[in-house]
Amino acid sequence: MKRFGLAAVAALAIATALPASAQQVLKVGSTPTGIPFTFLDTKTNTIQGIMVDLITEVGKDAGFNVQIEPMQFSALIPSLTSSKIDIIAAAMFITPPRKEVVDFSDPIYSYGEGLVVPKTDTKAYATQEDLKGETVGAQVGTAFVDALKKTGLFTEVKAYDTIPDILRDVNTGRLKAGYADYPILAYNLKQGGFPEVRLVEGYKPVTVGSVGIGVRKGEAALLGKINASLAKLKANGTIAKILDKWGLKAQG
Repeated sequence: MKRFGLAAVAALAIATALPASAQQVLKVGSTPTGIPFTFLDTKTNTIQGIMVDLITEVGKDAGFNVQIEPMQFSALIPSLTSSKIDIIAAAMFITPPRKEVVDFSDPIYSYGEGLVVPKTDTKAYATQEDLKGETVGAQVGTAFVDALKKTGLFTEVKAYDTIPDILRDVNTGRLKAGYADYPILAYNLKQGGFPEVRLVEGYKPVTVGSVGIGVRKGEAALLGKINASLAKLKANGTIAKILDKWGLKAQG
């Protein structure tokens, strides 16, 4: 009996020790072109940025490891709903249509669209009406595409796979103007890769939203852990440090 008892105790000890060394690994969808939120670091061939740093810290606090899965922005929600990934951590706005298929965390960062035009175009654009009748571009799958089309102001709203694709066409003069996430445009232009592009500072954004972390519908336990960790990371200054690292200021 004693031998059985000792064996049972040993087995129980091993079983209870396993979770600590074998934490759950969750697949996280992130994009390679959303700098500074997410981007492909060509030196390490890994996805880096604000949302990667943030979900990594959330995982540490909530007790799970993350495996970053690179994919185009338009593939994020389909990959989540088909269970190819478990979490979306990218520059994705929390919008009513998306909330119908994805559950989002508490808001992390808020901003609106930015406007870019060729440097040779010095006009002081303030509103979308100032570009009435023109052909403009926006990234496919973003909140900006549909919003721009619904205005009825433009001859055409071209949908681009990535923001750098928009910047390249503006840079070469093939596109009159492009709309995209303001922080991403600003960061890209600071890197100097598109010298013939100007970010219109006086432009007033129309589509303003907040970025959040996305999970599948029905994953209430996971969402609860993420929100609890976000609250803790905001209170202890971790979120502010991550934003500062990538050139953004903490809000609220």
